[in-house]
Amino acid sequence: MNRRLGTLAAVGALTLGATGAGTAAASAPSSTGSGHTTATAEIFATDNTATITDPADPRLKARLVRFDHEVREVIRTQGAKAGRSTLLDGVFWSSDLKQATYERSREFDVNHVSAAGLHHIADVIRKQYKQESVLTFRHLPRTSPETNAVDIEATGVTSRKLHDALLADPEARDELGGGSVTARDGRLILIAPVADLPLAKKFVGELGVDWNKAQVRYGAEEFVGG
Repeated sequence: MNRRLGTLAAVGALTLGATGAGTAAASAPSSTGSGHTTATAEIFATDNTATITDPADPRLKARLVRFDHEVREVIRTQGAKAGRSTLLDGVFWSSDLKQATYERSREFDVNHVSAAGLHHIADVIRKQYKQESVLTFRHLPRTSPETNAVDIEATGVTSRKLHDALLADPEARDELGGGSVTARDGRLILIAPVADLPLAKKFVGELGVDWNKAQVRYGAEEFVGG
């Protein structure tokens, strides 16, 4: 991945010890009003290595079922607990191409993992699927000294709407880079630095979403390998 992403990794197997690197028990997940599980952490990843600029490209219809099973196995092998995964449609702005790009990916919930363990798992995924970097988000209290980002989620967004809003707002596309929408139910997922929260709030409004109905959670983002 070579661009700032809203929710996913932008994007040879490695056999490692079952306890992983730096793994440690963490709190169990809980449900939110939107039906999304608040896991200890999330990994946004894809097995795609191509730059896709055509929204009708058949690769954007892939269900990534095998990828789902393989990444869950990587998470378990490294000593963490794999939660559910969600299929995503991503829309991102390429400053090099001066146009929008598209990507199918998955968000993986990860539990019972430390910061070091999460980094290690993401790095294994990055190497195995030949990605430039993999995005992780670790849920933390707003007041934690490690908190540097927000996870914004809101319903009622389509990938087309995300695409149009991104192209219409040069500041959002340059600073936020893009975002993703869940393939099944049209839920926006936008990971942004805390410093960009006012911009993200403005952008969410441009998507036609009532900010008061959006869900904002704090945590630490990392582009592993980036």
